[in-house]
Amino acid sequence: MTNMIAGRNVVLLDGELRRRENENRAYMLRLTRENLMRNFMLEAGLYANASLDEHIHGGWESPTCQLRGHFTGHWLSAAAFIWAATGDTEIKGRADAMVEDLRRCQIENGDGWAGSIPEKYLDWVARGKPVWAPHYTLHKTLMGLVDMARLTGNKTALEIADSWSEWFDNWTAEFTREQMNDILDVETGGMLEEWVELYAMTGSERYLRLIKRYDRPRLFDELLKGNDPLTNMHANTTIPEILGCARAYEVTKEERYRKIVEAYWKCAVTDRGAFATGGQTCGEIWNPKGDSSARLGRKAQEHCTVYNMMRLADFLFRWTKDSVYADYIERNLYNGIMAQGYYQWRGTNGYTPDHPDKGLIAYFMPMCGGDHKGWGTETTDFFCCHGTLVQANAALNKYIYYQDGQDVYVCQFFDSDAEFALDGRKVTLMQRIDTQSGSFHLSSDSAGKQSIGAVTSKVVNNPETLRVVIKVKCESPVKMRLNLRVPFWAQGMEKGFRTFEKEVWNDGDVITFELPRTLWSEPLCGDDTRAAIMYGPMVLAGLVDSERRLHVDSSAPHTALRRANEREWGNWTNEFITVTEDETIRFIPLCDVGYEPYAVYFRVK
Repeated sequence: MTNMIAGRNVVLLDGELRRRENENRAYMLRLTRENLMRNFMLEAGLYANASLDEHIHGGWESPTCQLRGHFTGHWLSAAAFIWAATGDTEIKGRADAMVEDLRRCQIENGDGWAGSIPEKYLDWVARGKPVWAPHYTLHKTLMGLVDMARLTGNKTALEIADSWSEWFDNWTAEFTREQMNDILDVETGGMLEEWVELYAMTGSERYLRLIKRYDRPRLFDELLKGNDPLTNMHANTTIPEILGCARAYEVTKEERYRKIVEAYWKCAVTDRGAFATGGQTCGEIWNPKGDSSARLGRKAQEHCTVYNMMRLADFLFRWTKDSVYADYIERNLYNGIMAQGYYQWRGTNGYTPDHPDKGLIAYFMPMCGGDHKGWGTETTDFFCCHGTLVQANAALNKYIYYQDGQDVYVCQFFDSDAEFALDGRKVTLMQRIDTQSGSFHLSSDSAGKQSIGAVTSKVVNNPETLRVVIKVKCESPVKMRLNLRVPFWAQGMEKGFRTFEKEVWNDGDVITFELPRTLWSEPLCGDDTRAAIMYGPMVLAGLVDSERRLHVDSSAPHTALRRANEREWGNWTNEFITVTEDETIRFIPLCDVGYEPYAVYFRVK
């Protein structure tokens, strides 16, 4: 697939996604330039005296942590995403100033080094001295520079990255292949991907050398043999390396890289299975193949792995047009990205919650019954997942639309506008979700303006369908094949893409696409006596403080639920209660759970 419709060509209108975009931007701007750049300035000797006051970043960004500085690279990358999507000059101005700070640090260091940690950390790795993942930390800065250059056109960012790469070229030249293999066994993050991106941008032979040196045969060769090198191994060490292979295939056209990616997906996803949420890890490591039954722990589903595996699914969808990858993205978006970041309490007016009304980032998604999400703070934690949080929520308009010549694919269902070109003519798709609640905005009605109409009396209860309305706007008639995904959760429909093809599409043409959205259940991978209950793509969480059993047949545990509190003002809700239990259990979407104890899986008969 040659073209992905994204960036400023996709305008998000969905209220919940827009809220998350705005929360993300606000959080990023609350973090001061001084604090974001402090570790780089300290490393370059540009602070004569640095006081450790209450404003300094803590946790993994503390000046005493060996990963210090990792988040700043994520911040720059997210700022570049925001600029690409919205043209936000304020956040780009901050990012440009931080790039200039990095240039000052690089000049002061004198050898091309632009890192927030000392060069000797890499020498420690080379001689086997324990140190916490320096390549991982350095990759984040390099990634931020590359994204600033690639997406915003910042020339200084490219100059810094290019100059810094000389240091890596000289350093890696000292090692044999076997020595390099030992070095790469210590988490390298996405270094390979950044060398590929810089090669694509510059064409320099230096990057071909670095791509070859950062190739990891100990992992890649095992995958190509069809072996399983992943079970019980740290997941997010390898996912960025495979993302590097994916980009390397696109840039170099070397088939080996594509085969590595495909073998990885088969090993990590197809053969392994997943939680109902889409996650596949516990304690940051891959679950066993085909059996997650002993992995329902507090540290299940790391946010970073969700974000990076969605990126990998995007590569594979663009190569194959197989809807299974778009399904994977949807499942992980609702039950990972949206469930682990920017929680906001949706309480009733007049009630004060007995817990905070917001949550920033949940490093993990507990799967053990009766546990709760652990929310990180804005400045005192800075887990790795703080970084993928700001990136993921700066790119929520990705993965919705794709284009390949005359074929346009609608893969995710959110209110949005997508603009693209067909035969040199501008075309816009206006996607709107008709909730059938009497407040469909294409008809200019809202919950605040109650016109008398047929919808509210005819659709008395939640219609249990997702009705997608696509309106075409075009300057002149165009030829197009419009492909709408039939998702994994659409009961009774053939999965894949439904193609709408006309010889000529005219301005104002409208398609209405209905998907049955009902309760359904999914057994735990490796244990059919436990199941999760889903509504459409969303996992429903039962609000309980311990492991619980549902007194229903295991073949249909979702029949234990019925709707509750179905409507509030002009909106349908997604709340349910049990009908088979003496003590009623309330279920809500996992992405709406904040601080309450909950369970994803329930024992069934």
